[in-house]
Amino acid sequence: MANTPKRLYTGQPGTTIGTLYTVPASTKTIVKNIVLANTTATDATIDIHLVPNGGTAGATNKIVPTYTVTAKNTVVIDFSAVLDTAGDTIQALQGTSGAITVYISGIEVV
Repeated sequence: MANTPKRLYTGQPGTTIGTLYTVPASTKTIVKNIVLANTTATDATIDIHLVPNGGTAGATNKIVPTYTVTAKNTVVIDFSAVLDTAGDTIQALQGTSGAITVYISGIEVV
């Protein structure tokens, strides 16, 4: 098995739920770190979900529930979460368009 450290996502989620990362075929992914940077002068919120293959974002898979990132602030979330099925996704939405930049890193295990 090969373990490959990887940037899983970098960018700004939209204000409607969208997919940031999808586990490739024959791969398991370990999410290790999420960085949330609010680049605006106003507090902003974000929701992040770990969604099983074929599922939809909802209360049962929300790992960051309507989290407020204060103005001009960066938050680092360190944890280990396993996405063990091809097609599992990381999905997110933010409350204010263009406010929060997200960086997600992890390890893909093939």
